[in-house]
Amino acid sequence: MQALGIIGGSGLTRLTALEVDRQEVVTTPYGDPSAPLTFGHVDGSPIVFLPRHGSAHTVPPHRVNYRANLWALKSAGVGQVIGVAAVGGITAALAPGVLCVPDQIIDYTWGRDHTLFEKDLSSVTHIDFTDPYCEALRQDILDAADGIGVPVTDGGTYAATQGPRLETRAEIERLERDGCDMVGMTGMPEAALARELGLCYACLALSVNWAAGKTDGPITMAEIEHFLDSGMAQARKVLAAVACR
Repeated sequence: MQALGIIGGSGLTRLTALEVDRQEVVTTPYGDPSAPLTFGHVDGSPIVFLPRHGSAHTVPPHRVNYRANLWALKSAGVGQVIGVAAVGGITAALAPGVLCVPDQIIDYTWGRDHTLFEKDLSSVTHIDFTDPYCEALRQDILDAADGIGVPVTDGGTYAATQGPRLETRAEIERLERDGCDMVGMTGMPEAALARELGLCYACLALSVNWAAGKTDGPITMAEIEHFLDSGMAQARKVLAAVACR
């Protein structure tokens, strides 16, 4: 049985349901991953867990070694990967506290190492990215959530921005005009690299705040942390349910 890979985002540096077997430091052709891989199982189903921002949440979005992270998971025998992400809600369906499985993404990042296909190639390589997320895994997440009674929104467009700063009101207005429903900083190049490696990848996003300009006043860390605490508890339940399917 192939292991399910889980990349934990902000608020998810460990999985409480995971019975840990071992940790392993993995070296890759692209440098070091964010943290050692944690190997374990949930009710007998194998899991490989990797905190995207490091074990102590010290790696900012624009400095994450996405290539090393995905390569390490692939080398560990993972076939499917769920990337968990904290996002800001742009449209009404993505109020703080809402979990969502997006089906599209727009990349606004720059300067990141975004491909494995850049040197020592026998030919120029392109991947099809029409549908950036693995539909089979998306449905597994939605079905698992439904089976345990956790509401999860099906679909939506994720805007991947550079960070680490939050966006301006005008930038969020632009993203909304572009058709984006949520905004985060880690969705790309993670999704594209997974596709290049042949991994089935999907995102489980948690809205932790309204995006800039969607409410009066500034965005506060207190607000974000409140919804991280409650929302990630629900996300953990969904991940455990997916693992046991």
